[in-house]
Amino acid sequence: MAPPLAACFLPHPFALDIRPPWSSPGTTQPAPARQTAAAPPVPAPLLLRRVTQAAISMDRCRLQCYDYPTCPDTVKAPREEVAYVTCTYRETCIDQPDFLATVDLNPRSPYYGQVIHRLPMPNLKDELHSSGWSAGCTCFDNTTAKRNKLILPCLISSRIYVVDVGSQCRAPKLCKMIEPVDVFWKCNKGYLCVVHSLPNGDVLISNMGDPAGNGKGGFIVLDGENFELKGNWENECEAPPSGYDFWYQPRHNVLISTAGLVPKRAGRCFNPDDLKKGVFGRRLNVWNLSCRTLVQCFDLGEDSLPLSVKFLHNPDAAEGYVSCALSGIVYRFYKCERDNWSVEEVIRIPAKDVTGWIMPKMPAFTVDLIISTDDKYLYLSNWLHGDIRQYELSRSCKPRLVGQVFVGGSILRGGPVTVCRDEELKCQPDPLVIKCKRVYGGPSKMQLSLDGKRLYVTNSFYSTWDKQFYPNLVKEGSVMLQIDVDTEKGGLTVNKNFLVDFGKEPNGPCLAHDIRFPCGDSTSDILA
Repeated sequence: MAPPLAACFLPHPFALDIRPPWSSPGTTQPAPARQTAAAPPVPAPLLLRRVTQAAISMDRCRLQCYDYPTCPDTVKAPREEVAYVTCTYRETCIDQPDFLATVDLNPRSPYYGQVIHRLPMPNLKDELHSSGWSAGCTCFDNTTAKRNKLILPCLISSRIYVVDVGSQCRAPKLCKMIEPVDVFWKCNKGYLCVVHSLPNGDVLISNMGDPAGNGKGGFIVLDGENFELKGNWENECEAPPSGYDFWYQPRHNVLISTAGLVPKRAGRCFNPDDLKKGVFGRRLNVWNLSCRTLVQCFDLGEDSLPLSVKFLHNPDAAEGYVSCALSGIVYRFYKCERDNWSVEEVIRIPAKDVTGWIMPKMPAFTVDLIISTDDKYLYLSNWLHGDIRQYELSRSCKPRLVGQVFVGGSILRGGPVTVCRDEELKCQPDPLVIKCKRVYGGPSKMQLSLDGKRLYVTNSFYSTWDKQFYPNLVKEGSVMLQIDVDTEKGGLTVNKNFLVDFGKEPNGPCLAHDIRFPCGDSTSDILA
């Protein structure tokens, strides 16, 4: 594996002009973002340093693998009975609002594997994407969290919906909406992404751009009680060039965030001409959680596009993983002495030489990374190659591949793409058919049950890119699959008796993305 990368800072990689959304006749440009109560105090000047090779060698020798006490007993947790799934009609040519689907997951129910409730949003073309609970940071010895409000930030409209799932968990209802103009005026942010609750009870939402679609990272804050928009979390001068996912570890007073892409460029489609032009992010950012200041940054390579990031669940763990979609590399980040952090490459998924595709080399495009609640396994979803991978983490610095299953993708046998050279496979995988339905698209968002035995996956990444790479997915609609997991020896198997077919929706086929369980899951709770 490659040695750890030295910490560094990069200048903003792009400076482009675009007509902002308020530039049309009859509208006015909002005033500059105001400093709000949520803004942190002005930090001391940032100290930049490069880790020396001697320090790297010492850290790797001393901290090569951690050994933590056992995580809370999640095997005794209740089995998931319903799931909330975000669904969008954007780019489907169906003029209907996005909705939150409630899916029955109880095998003893006559409605098992079916959508039992749909909560439509009051607007069109929001692009519901990620979701998150208003409460999710819990004590290590008390993992019971009151999940009665689900936060739905919209990727395209920048609107925020708050959904009440506590009153009737099988029939959620909308209880609050924050309009985009409020986010634009108060925060100068847009293109909202990932949600986590903070230790103080507030809700933190990451963003990928500014209101005009230029790349701009950072976070906005909602009050944890009334869900009013407080303002920006970080200082304006410290907003990264782009942003997407984040995770934090309270006991180490650290938050780690990834880079996204420039919405106004990559948001239209994936264009190979955008490579090497700063459109796709490359940074991993380290923040001081209490001071809300950016303290360290890692360059993971040009156009690497680090998307998903997770810490180990054990609250004492000072390490985690970040997956890079375009480079196919997974890095492990870990804490060194004196509160400094380092990263090292631990997994590399090689690109495939192909014909009949948009480029001669097809990256895996790892969309999601999740870790089982006992920190035993790591899972990756490769949206373009079409496989889900399971890695065993007994040695966290050397994840070992123990399971792999194909559930779609762009390299299937009989498709338009021919694989000319493949370092891993001897032949192209066959298409997946479940309950007489051909599954299109590739594995995107995943969610793992608390006992680690059931892995659920959807196959829509982002509606515009879905339409570009998987037109049949947009035509036929998404699916939600269940992968059975061998938690003893490792191994993945598609459950042929489970299929949620979003192609049969009353208003027509839709695209499904994020998954949440009200009883708890592997990506909601952060232990303090």
